[in-house]
Amino acid sequence: MTDLIIRLFIKDSDKNDLKTREKYGTLSGTVGILCNIILCIFKFVIGTVSNSVSITADAVNNLSDASSNVVTIFGAKLAGKPVDDNHPFGHGRMEYISALIVSFFIFLMGFGLGKSSIEKIINPQDVKFSIFTLIVLIVSIAVKLWMAFFNGKLFKITGNVNMKAVKQDSLNDCIATAATIAALLISSFTPFKRADGIIGIIVAVIVVIAGIGIVKDIINNLLGKAPDPELVKNIEEIMLAESDIAGVHDLIVHDYGPGRIIASAHAEVPCNENVLKLHDMIDNVEKRISRKLNIMMCIHMDPVVVDDEKINSYKAMTAEMICSYDSSFSFHDFRVVEGTTHTNFIFDLVIPHQYKKENSVILKELRKSFKETYPDINLVVTIEHSFI
Repeated sequence: MTDLIIRLFIKDSDKNDLKTREKYGTLSGTVGILCNIILCIFKFVIGTVSNSVSITADAVNNLSDASSNVVTIFGAKLAGKPVDDNHPFGHGRMEYISALIVSFFIFLMGFGLGKSSIEKIINPQDVKFSIFTLIVLIVSIAVKLWMAFFNGKLFKITGNVNMKAVKQDSLNDCIATAATIAALLISSFTPFKRADGIIGIIVAVIVVIAGIGIVKDIINNLLGKAPDPELVKNIEEIMLAESDIAGVHDLIVHDYGPGRIIASAHAEVPCNENVLKLHDMIDNVEKRISRKLNIMMCIHMDPVVVDDEKINSYKAMTAEMICSYDSSFSFHDFRVVEGTTHTNFIFDLVIPHQYKKENSVILKELRKSFKETYPDINLVVTIEHSFI
């Protein structure tokens, strides 16, 4: 059924196309609105008749879910807007902002259910049981499970975090409704009338925790999280496939929303090669990356010595010394300046994020280590962190 709906409403195959992404977002929101409104009506009627706070809370939650589906549709449409003077990178991050709003509805559900459950514990009421109520709640779980599967599939296709948030919201509803059934049975067939409220509080806590997880994912996207390792690997492989590129470093990936990724990197190229030839090669690599990975690529050329045996031996010696100090370190932009009294090794040292030692301590210990083995060597080092 899911595949049939997608085939009927999505004719385009390019998931990175802005209009296609907008269609996926609209489809997710429309299907969600229809399902949630139907469930809301049924649950509200049953909750009122059976006098169950869990069922009526479920009904209100379905109505809020329909509102969140409206947000998904508007988010998809705003994210699909083209670039303008004030937003030269487009509006793709609206997907993240609209997903943040959807997560607000998840929190609203959790806190609302928690409040109602506490009231139910303080003032327990009789809950009326009926087979019809049980059947409708089971059907509700089935519908929500399908909605979770449906949005999970859309998320896999598009990577749209809105679909991930809606999927989680649907799973939360399944948990809440299952808990409602448990509370209904316990309250109806045992003297323990506070089961409805206690189970409601447990569900509320589960919902809030799930909401926190969604918010963390969204905030990571807005703040600028580390890029996908597979994307980094693909960029480096395409660059290093060129015989004139000896190394890649300072790779930075900026995410302005799905389909709007901009990346830059430094490519080490032979210093004695024709600069016009190298520039043409770099242009071709940039175009190849943009075409294959659907990102905007900018490459900076770093001229390095690649065919000098003495320089290469110095570089190998430095690599061995740094590895013996800490194997997680790496270096690049290696240069050698020889003088009459000493020789300068100039390079950038890349250390892991949140490394325990201070930069000044690292430099002091490295210089001491080099001096003990190679007294005539002086280190001129710039310490930096990787952006990947």
